[in-house]
Amino acid sequence: MKINNIIKKRVVHMFTSKIRQKNDVKHGLLDVIGQTPLVALDNLLKDSKKHFELFAKLEYLNPGGSAKDRSGYNMMLNALQTGKINHDSVIIESSSGNLGVALAQVCLLLHLKFICVVDVKTTESNKRLLKAYGAEIDCVTEPDPETGEYLLARIKRVNQLLKEIPNSYRPNQYANIHNPEGHRPAMEEIIDSLGFAPDYVFCAVSTCGTIRGYKEYIQQHDLHTKLIAVDAVGSVIFGTKRGKRLIPGHGAAVVPALYYDGIADDFVQVTDNDCVIGCRKLLRKEGIFAGGSTGAIVRGIEKYMDNITSGSSVVFVVHDRGERYLDTVYCDEWVNEKLGLKIEEIED
Repeated sequence: MKINNIIKKRVVHMFTSKIRQKNDVKHGLLDVIGQTPLVALDNLLKDSKKHFELFAKLEYLNPGGSAKDRSGYNMMLNALQTGKINHDSVIIESSSGNLGVALAQVCLLLHLKFICVVDVKTTESNKRLLKAYGAEIDCVTEPDPETGEYLLARIKRVNQLLKEIPNSYRPNQYANIHNPEGHRPAMEEIIDSLGFAPDYVFCAVSTCGTIRGYKEYIQQHDLHTKLIAVDAVGSVIFGTKRGKRLIPGHGAAVVPALYYDGIADDFVQVTDNDCVIGCRKLLRKEGIFAGGSTGAIVRGIEKYMDNITSGSSVVFVVHDRGERYLDTVYCDEWVNEKLGLKIEEIED
């Protein structure tokens, strides 16, 4: 089937509000992206001294399992509509997991070849997911010799492949403005669900696509909402010292092109250990089986607690699913070996 016909049958329906209003039947899997639920959480922080309403935006219920479905689809949609790619194009991107899965899903449905450049820290579960969607995996085994970082090595490999493969295209999640553009509707959905703008939104950062999308919506509508970034210790996004990080998809070794000063009203940094503790607590208290960056947010909220006004409404983004972290965050042996955490300390 030609790409133009696929666009007519799937893409058009995604953005045709009249069809959405008249018919609840979705026109293909891509039409399911977005409109994720917002749920009130009563147990997670009920023992804290501060009292505020806490809500989780369940982005892990997107069909590809993460918030990156929004950005991956939006970037590909723009590339199609502007003629940057055609039905013979090869899509190449660097990803530690979620954006790769999102692009693999879209490329499968659009009959496009997709090469995902990963590195040795990418989890086996994510690599199996990518293969299941039909992606070709290109794995970088050595870090960049100048910086010691795998991210830069992956980007260099992507650029090499772009030169070698005719009619290839890189969405470039780190700099593509259509990445954050895809996340703006999520903030609108939160307001629609609550009936008002929340006082705080907590969001994990990596490429800065998600948080920038939220920020742009808040600014455009002159909302009072404070946007709090949750970053990793060892990430350089907010000007702090680079360091070793084990949990992927959270933080960055270089400042993303999508970042700008003022992208968040404030930020808090958490460790790999915090990610594990936050994930386990969220699962135990609320039954939400989420990925490492969401655990980071849980601990980030706890660390930021003194700055939150009592009686406030607080929303946080559940970025992805926990199944992708069964070999790391949810593996007692890995947690003990790599982080020195014992299960009794985590569950305390």
